[in-house]
Parts: sequence; structure tokens; C-alpha cells
Amino acid sequence: MGHGECVEISTFQKPKQGNFFCGDSYYYKEFPDRFICALADGLGSGECAQESSRIVMDVIKRNEHDSVTEMMKKSNQKLLGKRGAVLGVLQLDFVNKRYVYSSIGNIGLMIVTANSIKKRNIPQSGYLSGYDRPYREMADDLEDNMIFIMFSDGVTAKELATPHFLEKEVQRITDTYANFYQNSLDDDTTLIAMKYNPKS
Repeated sequence: MGHGECVEISTFQKPKQGNFFCGDSYYYKEFPDRFICALADGLGSGECAQESSRIVMDVIKRNEHDSVTEMMKKSNQKLLGKRGAVLGVLQLDFVNKRYVYSSIGNIGLMIVTANSIKKRNIPQSGYLSGYDRPYREMADDLEDNMIFIMFSDGVTAKELATPHFLEKEVQRITDTYANFYQNSLDDDTTLIAMKYNPKS
């Protein structure tokens, strides 16, 4: 489990049954004023899918100070002529106490407030393929002890409805998910649980 100054994070990842390569890639980093997390899933599975998702993560790393929409645009441009990918990018702004999220395709985000109210984003359909397209951002107030759960399409809506996702500790969210579901996954699966827990 990772632990920055303001964000606690725990991850679970497993390739589709029978595959050595996982088509999902993720990246996260905390800065003094903000935190970013990105999750990409290359179309298909195996090594070609992994190549596309890794290209996207390299773009995010090189442009980590950009806005969420700029990261999405630059990632898209790099996939021209490659197998496509879906992508979600989350940014927590510690200074203005706001979060921003954008996604193309089935990277999901669920937000759980301190009093256990769940919010889901509605993913924008399609995938990154190098061709220009609009990007939609979701933004709202960032509250102390808010939990953000990003996931690829190996995680189902039925699983998300279970009480495991109302745990208050990020490590328990990913551990519980792994214990219940890791032997029955029929797709590449990544689950990233993050908690905004400022020390001051």
C-alpha cells in the first residue's frame, strides 16, 4: 500500500485467466498541491493490449503537470496507428479542494463519501485511437476521508454493489475484493482504492 502526505492508496491487479501479460496499466503520483492517478486498458488482451496501455502511461508521466483534459488529448494522439485503449484520469486538487475526473471507455470511478454515500461516474463511450474527439470532465468538491475507487472492466456492477466497497480502509477494500473474486476473473482486472486523508 502506498501512503503519501494526503492520499492513501492500495491496488489489486490480475491478468485475464490464462494470460501472462495484463492489458491494464496504471500510474499515480502525489505532489505538494495535488495527486494524479491514471488507469488504461489496452483493447483486447495480452502483449499488444499491454503495449497500448503502457504508451498511455508514458504520456501521463511526461505530462503529469497538465490538466486532465490535456493528458487525455496527448494520450489519444500517441495511439494513432496503434491498438486503441480506454483511459481514466483522476486529479485531486489539495489547494482548491476539488477533484476532476475524465474517462473514455469503460474505466470506472466510484466515490464514497465519509458518510458512505456512493457516487458513480457515467463513462463516456468509445476508446482512444488517435482521432480527435471531445472529452468530458466531472468535477466536484473534495472532502476529507473521501474514497475514490478506479477500476477496469473486470470489476462488475454487481460486485460494486456489495458492502466491501464501503470499507473505510483502502487496503481492506482491495484485500476483500481479491479474496472474493480473484479466482473467477474473465478479464484483465485492476482495482485502485484511494483515500483523501490530509494530515493537517
